[in-house]
This record gives sequence, C-alpha cells and structure tokens, in this order.
Amino acid sequence: MISYSIFVVDDEQSSRNGITLALKNTYTARGFETAEDALDVFIKKAPDLVLLDIGLPGISGIEALKKMKEINPEVIVIMITAFEDINTVISAMKLGAYDYVVKPVHMEKLLVTIKNALETIRLRKEVRFLQEKQLSENIPCFIGESKEIQNIMEFVERVAQSPDTPVLVYGETGTGKELIASSIHFKSPNFKGPFITLNCAAIPKDLIESELFGYEKGAFSGAHQTGKTGMVEKAAGGTLFLDEVGDLGLEAQAKFLRFLEDGEYYRVGGTEKLNVKTRVVSATNRNLEDMVKNERFRQDLFYRLAVIKVEIPALTKRTDDILPIANHFLIEFSKKFNKTFTGISPATEEALLNHEWQGNIRELKNCLERAVLTGNGPLLSLEEIGLLNNTNKEVEENGDIENNQAVISESGTDIDSILRSTEKKYFKKALELSKGNESKAARLLNLNYYTFRHRRKKLDIS
Repeated sequence: MISYSIFVVDDEQSSRNGITLALKNTYTARGFETAEDALDVFIKKAPDLVLLDIGLPGISGIEALKKMKEINPEVIVIMITAFEDINTVISAMKLGAYDYVVKPVHMEKLLVTIKNALETIRLRKEVRFLQEKQLSENIPCFIGESKEIQNIMEFVERVAQSPDTPVLVYGETGTGKELIASSIHFKSPNFKGPFITLNCAAIPKDLIESELFGYEKGAFSGAHQTGKTGMVEKAAGGTLFLDEVGDLGLEAQAKFLRFLEDGEYYRVGGTEKLNVKTRVVSATNRNLEDMVKNERFRQDLFYRLAVIKVEIPALTKRTDDILPIANHFLIEFSKKFNKTFTGISPATEEALLNHEWQGNIRELKNCLERAVLTGNGPLLSLEEIGLLNNTNKEVEENGDIENNQAVISESGTDIDSILRSTEKKYFKKALELSKGNESKAARLLNLNYYTFRHRRKKLDIS
C-alpha cells in the first residue's frame, strides 16, 4: 500500500499540534517548531509534502522553501501564512511552492488541498512501488558490500531512468552482467515491458540475423511455414539484452546499427519496413576497442552501443563481496535442498577469501551449491567446500609450528584453539614488525590486504 509522509513546520504549538494530529489519521505526519529542526531531518530523508509557515523564527519559511527545493526539487510545499501578503505569496510560488493557506487553518479545506497536491506524485509512487515488486519477483538482488559495487549500483539507478539510451556492460564471465542488465530494465520506465535476452555466441552467424529480426514464411530453406518473430520485435516497449555482443558478425553488425539509429528493420525475406522502440543493453567480456582496431567490430556500432558504459570488476578485485555472496548462496541452497546449514566455519571463510575465483560469482555459486548438496552442516566445513586452506595444510604437515612436533594429551587436544593461538601470534608479530601498517603486515604473511583485515577482526587483535 502506498503511504505519504508530511512535515508540519509551524512555531505556534497549538496550530502545529492540531494540524499534525488531524493528518495522522491518513498520513505519516511529523511536527517541527523551527525550519532548522525540519531541515536537519529533511536532509536525511525528505517527506512527500511540507506544510511550511512563512513567519518562522530563525530561518524564515521563504528561505527554508528555497533550501528544501535545492535538496529535493520534487518535494511538494504548501505555505502557511498568518495574513494574505500577496508579495510574499508570489515570492513563494516563484520558488516552487505548490499552494498556500491562510491562518486560522480550516482543516477540511487543507485536507482537500493536500489530497490534490499528493495526486501529482501518486503516479510516480505507484510506478516505484510496481518497479520494486517487479524487481523482487523477477531477478535476484545483486549482492555486494564493496565500494565498487555500491558505486556501480548507484550509477545503474541513474542511467536506468532513460527509456532508450543504449548501455554496454563490460565484465569477465560470471561477474553478473545479466543481473546488471535486468536491474537497468526493471528500474527504467520500460519495466512493464518484456526483458528479452539473446546470447550472440550461442547462435550460428548465418542465423543471427533471423533471430534478431525474424523472417517471413519461406524466406530460406528450413524456415518455418508461418515465419518467425524476431527478438527486437519481442522486446518492443521493453529491453533487449544482447549477451556476448562481440560475437556478432560484421554483416549482422551493419543491420543492427541501422536498427539502433532509427528503430527500423526488415524481417529476413520481407519487404515491409517495420519499426520498434526498445532499449538495448549489451554485454561482453571482450575488449571491443581492440576488436575495432583489428576491424572485427564496427566502430560506429561500438560508439552507438557504448553511449553508457558499466564495468563490473572481477570477484578477486572486490574481496569484501565474497563472504556476503557465499552466505547468500548458503541460505538459498539450504532452503532448496532442505538442509540445516547455519553458517560458514572460520577456516572455510578464510579459504573462500584466499581462493582465486577465476569463474567469478558463477564459480562461487556452483561451489556453494555442490557443498550444500553433499554436506551435512550445521557449519560449512573445509572438507565440504573442497578448497585448500594453506594455513591448516601447513599445521597438518608440520604439527606444532614452534617446535615442529605435534603433542596430544591423553584427554585430547583442542586443535581449533591451537590454530587460533598460533595464528594470533603470527599476526601480532607481523603487526609489530610493520609498526602497525596493515598493508605491510599482510605482505609479510603472504595475504592480500582484505583477507588480512578480515582475519585480524576474527582474531580480535586490536
């Protein structure tokens, strides 16, 4: 259900409390005595509408209106004035005020004014509500806590607002290029339209044109008698995602460029000019600039596809994302296979962080699926995940690191405690030698910086 938030900014307590109380039956309303107090909260989270008294102490209503519109131009502001000063009202309207009311406020009239004002943003909120619903139902979230991924998702949010600007997504195999394309689609004005995917590498070069544009009946030997609708037509009003676009042949590139320029195309074997509007998002793990230089990819098509570029870094370059992604898949596959995994052991976390994920997220996902399916839990172990942990291997081969002898008492030995104690000594020694510099300490232990920080935190070393 769509809800609306309203700020009531009025230094007169009786007026402020009366209006706020009346609004709480229908809206989320909050009162403020001064513009300064309201602005402090406004900066963090702007409401849908503000009832703003003109004659405030400190920052006046007019000054507050100007600041609010600078922070959030979409916010609706209704001015409250103790007397109908035409010049002041005109100034407020020029600054973007929606309307004004005169004290004493008649609640029935005010509620009608507010309702009419909120109608102007109702459609926008409904669209956002539907987009969020579509996102949750159609694609999994793009997991990532690293600064790199957070920046990418913020950028995607901005570029998605255009319904037709082409986007080119770069990234190694398995980094999640299709997820980015899906996010662009479902966050765009086209989100109600179809999201159509075509893997250019999976289609023979002599058939790619008919896949893209369709064909008329009898267009070529083996063609279906009723003809075929092409992918660009299926994507009308939505988004066409071309995966591995670098695999398009030069002839198909020329025809697709013409379509990108004006939306016009012909079906194979057809004479009727067709026109379709759709957004094109393409992706590749190849260096298209090098392909252009080697004349294997058209320069004009490259520029047209790459109006907006999004580059997804490899998983090994954003180590902060490995464990959140692994935990996400652990939960997903535990539910799928009806297992009772509750987490990942510290040694397994270390192995996950140290592993070179050449297949990126796809490899990590496959690894977790196999481990959960064949494992027992409740903690995912090194044996179940199937990755080598160098620290534990050294202990297993050499025994006690200080005297190269393994000593086990008759009552047994807590191996986890021994490993933790030994690891802690080495971390403290590395920090001592590097005078507290984590980067140098990480190099002394042959660890990358992010792994070092993660393990230092786990060991509770200050």
